Amino acid sequence: MGGTRPALPPADDRDPDTTPVAVPLMVQDIGTVQDLAGRWAERRERAAEERRVTLALREAILPEPGASIDLPYARIAVRYIPAGRASSLGGDWYDAAPLPDGRMFLAVGDVSGHGLPAIAEMAQLRHALLGLSMTGACPGKLLTWLNAMVLTRLDDTTATAVCGHFDPATRLFTWAQAGHLAPILVRRGGARQLGAPRGVVLGATSSLPYGVADVRLEPGDLLLMFTDGLVERRSRDIGAGVSLIMEAAVATGLGTAGADLDAGLDRLLEAIGGPNPEDDTCLLAVAVTGKGPRRP
Repeated sequence: MGGTRPALPPADDRDPDTTPVAVPLMVQDIGTVQDLAGRWAERRERAAEERRVTLALREAILPEPGASIDLPYARIAVRYIPAGRASSLGGDWYDAAPLPDGRMFLAVGDVSGHGLPAIAEMAQLRHALLGLSMTGACPGKLLTWLNAMVLTRLDDTTATAVCGHFDPATRLFTWAQAGHLAPILVRRGGARQLGAPRGVVLGATSSLPYGVADVRLEPGDLLLMFTDGLVERRSRDIGAGVSLIMEAAVATGLGTAGADLDAGLDRLLEAIGGPNPEDDTCLLAVAVTGKGPRRP
């Protein structure tokens, strides 16, 4: 057909995939974004405050973890490392206290759960067990009494614990456990986990007794008591973690004559991959430094 064709619009050589497109943003949309940002900031602030309160409460309950105890024939050191996330802070605890008869009471425990409720229950168990220990009763009896308290006073609570008496004069360690990992003994360049006496988790039942075991430590020995946060990770089971601890204890020189116990514990924690971000970690170590007089 004849006639003049209408003019075509100028070519647009812009890439439609990368060219910014103006999208109208309504006033109510801006308000929604600001509201969400404010809620997120408030949530983060609450989480940070909860962590500060939780850590402050733990520090008020537990003894100073970096402090070492020097006995006539042994040295005791402790490491406590809180979980990396506030929601993962749990009920791990430890104790190392002298008894009126000269023995040392040693204990490590773990209350199920996380957060402030677990820490509150941990405080009750720790103080109760420490008070009971002053009776001088055997560790099995102490756990029997503690189990009765959990069953009658702490509803829906379970916990594990290992506790014992260390006599610096005779070097005898007498201990019992309630569903807890057995201590590790490092001796003369080797390491093994002690055979555990019978003992069920605290709060499970009142019908099963708690057995007692003992081991006589030798000069140069190192005894490690710990919670599962030290050995358990998502990438490995507890058994593999215990094996790793034993290998690291030997490789880092823990238990060798003249070894620096505090520096050795720090090297041990580094060798196993550092702190557990998902759980608290308690580690209590007893290094026997001399023979000492035998009691009659």
